[in-house]
Amino acid sequence: MVPRYPDTRFVNLDSLTYAGNLMNLAPIEQAENYFFARGDIADREKVRALFQEHAFSTVVHFAAESHVDRSVRAPLSFVHTNVLGTATLLEEARAAWNADDFGTGAYRFHHVSTDEVYGSLGPEGFFSETTPYDPRSPYSASKASADHFARAWAQTYGLPVVISNCSNNYGPRQFPEKLIPLIIVRAMQENEIPIYGAGDHVRDWLYVEDHCEALETILMSGVDGETYGVGGEACRTNLEIAHDVLDCVDRALGRSEGASRALVSFAPDRPGHDYRYAMDVSKVRRELGWRPRRDLTQGIEATVAWYLEHETWLEQATDETWRQWYREQYAAPA
Repeated sequence: MVPRYPDTRFVNLDSLTYAGNLMNLAPIEQAENYFFARGDIADREKVRALFQEHAFSTVVHFAAESHVDRSVRAPLSFVHTNVLGTATLLEEARAAWNADDFGTGAYRFHHVSTDEVYGSLGPEGFFSETTPYDPRSPYSASKASADHFARAWAQTYGLPVVISNCSNNYGPRQFPEKLIPLIIVRAMQENEIPIYGAGDHVRDWLYVEDHCEALETILMSGVDGETYGVGGEACRTNLEIAHDVLDCVDRALGRSEGASRALVSFAPDRPGHDYRYAMDVSKVRRELGWRPRRDLTQGIEATVAWYLEHETWLEQATDETWRQWYREQYAAPA
């Protein structure tokens, strides 16, 4: 959006945790309408100072701890960022904005959330915007709490809030602890690829650029107080995704067909592992005209090509700190 909206000032607040990578910002870092600020969204003084300096009319709140495995190991960091951080942003927006202009379109707070807040589906059915919340992990519980705070600020104070709950994202520049880039990197190195349980857990996969287009659509055209489910309409088991990605890597590297499938192994299932996610996107399609444009095959091919072409990025992202965590987290089962 930065080059397409030259008269809009974009300020990116990021604490640059282990998954943060300033190389991701290289295409826009010299733009005159783009500013980077390093800081914690739970730091109220920092957030307040940025509101005062830049006079924001809009907040798009992506910032979150998001890796479920890490939430199982260190849940309180997820409470700090996802719960306290969200409440801090909401309260500083309320303090900075003129309540008399709420509902006029002068302001917008877009809270970006996840389909995981709804819990686990059985073999059939879909999540919708009215599905009861049933979080099962510290991550999803922290995001559910953040959603509730966003709605509470909308109901109590009239803050102009919209919420979107998206399915699993994938695509270029994703930190390689997440499943698809993890599979790509391990396949490139011809290393074992552990899959939880029998690999039959189902996720709905959303290409990151499609998600960004949905977020822009909701930001510009969504209705205050509404929630929009965003999904890729591409449900696959984890084993199916692994095979699809591995076959794509094999084609790209000139390996024999199916060669890398032998790298897959199975590890004991993680605690609180939801069986199935699937998002009904009929509301955002019907009311705002959005739907995903890339099918899963196209998205995987583009993602694999990006990682194969960006080894410098991978070297920086997968430094020794991350590799040590990886060895501990994905040690081969006894």
